[in-house]
Amino acid sequence: MTSTPAAGHTRPLRHMTPRSRDEPNRAATPLELFFDLCFVVAVAQAGLQLVHALAEGHPGTGVVGYLYVFFGAWWAWMNFTWFASAYDCDDVPYRIATFVQISGVLVYAAGVPRAFNDNDWTIAVIGYLIMRVALTTQWLRAAFAETGPGRRTALEYAAGLVICQAGWVGLLFVPDGAKRWLFLVLAAAELLIPLVAERNQQTPWHAHHIVERYGLFTLIVLGETMAASTVAVQSALDENEALGELLPIAAGGLLIVFAAWWIYFAVPAHERLISNRQAIPWGYGHILIFGSAAAIGAGIEVAVEHAVGEAHISAFAANASVTVPAALFLLTVWLLHARHFKRGRAQQLTLPVSALAILACTFAGGWAVLAAGLVAAATVAVGVTLANRPTAPA
Repeated sequence: MTSTPAAGHTRPLRHMTPRSRDEPNRAATPLELFFDLCFVVAVAQAGLQLVHALAEGHPGTGVVGYLYVFFGAWWAWMNFTWFASAYDCDDVPYRIATFVQISGVLVYAAGVPRAFNDNDWTIAVIGYLIMRVALTTQWLRAAFAETGPGRRTALEYAAGLVICQAGWVGLLFVPDGAKRWLFLVLAAAELLIPLVAERNQQTPWHAHHIVERYGLFTLIVLGETMAASTVAVQSALDENEALGELLPIAAGGLLIVFAAWWIYFAVPAHERLISNRQAIPWGYGHILIFGSAAAIGAGIEVAVEHAVGEAHISAFAANASVTVPAALFLLTVWLLHARHFKRGRAQQLTLPVSALAILACTFAGGWAVLAAGLVAAATVAVGVTLANRPTAPA
């Protein structure tokens, strides 16, 4: 028997029984949308630090730092998303626990600049601790309501969270030179938790709901990219007379984001998520989709700063800050789910070839972003044409 929250009505307390994997009309809740919006604060902070690093000519340390802080935000979001898909009961304790997790991510976001620039993870780990305590209580509550293998799975999730969180707290006390290496060990341990906990019993996540949640977060990240790019262009126009240099960047960036939306939502990804064998690589791989989508906005900001002479880097480096994440986005979307719905060699090669073409635009000087945008738009046009081409009779 499943506990399905009634629309428009929140009970003080529900029995947290597993949701049905076949539940009809399952959709994201307002609380989940609110959760996503708050998480974008951390994503925006990571992107801002990446802009500063790239504009100052430190691409290596900038990208590494970006990946580190982005991992923390992404993994916390993912943990909540999959738990909610399986056990969301939408009662008062559940909502309060979710609010605590939101508070934790805001603390984490406040700690991103120090973690990124000074390797000081104190505030970020405190925020992470707040999130994990709340999630651990949710798993313990699910274990109390479960029986048999389901209870064991929930308890193993809770135990894994406690062990890993102890490691994150320990991270604060190791020498600075060892922190980044220990971070990699702890990140690997975090990724192993679902593999270990669900080896005998799969949690009852809902495929359509999961795909919708990932799609909504992609939308929000692309929206943040739009917002950051618009502010960058506006600020540059306010301080400089460089309309001719900025228009190609603005137009190209717009085309890239429009194409990214079109390409991501072109296939019904939920049809492939039958079990954890398909869902876990798909879910984990989205760190590259989310991260590259956010990095496109950071890259556009760097290109704008270079166009008005505020970023003292080469034109090639400024162009690469846009073309590399854009190409990575196309390639990862193709690898994770688009390729499974393509028919014939032409359809299969469209996105990989387009990714290479966008990388080639890096050499186009001041027109690189516009050229990349035109390639992205052409990719959509080719994809639509091929998808609607009549298939040859057998």
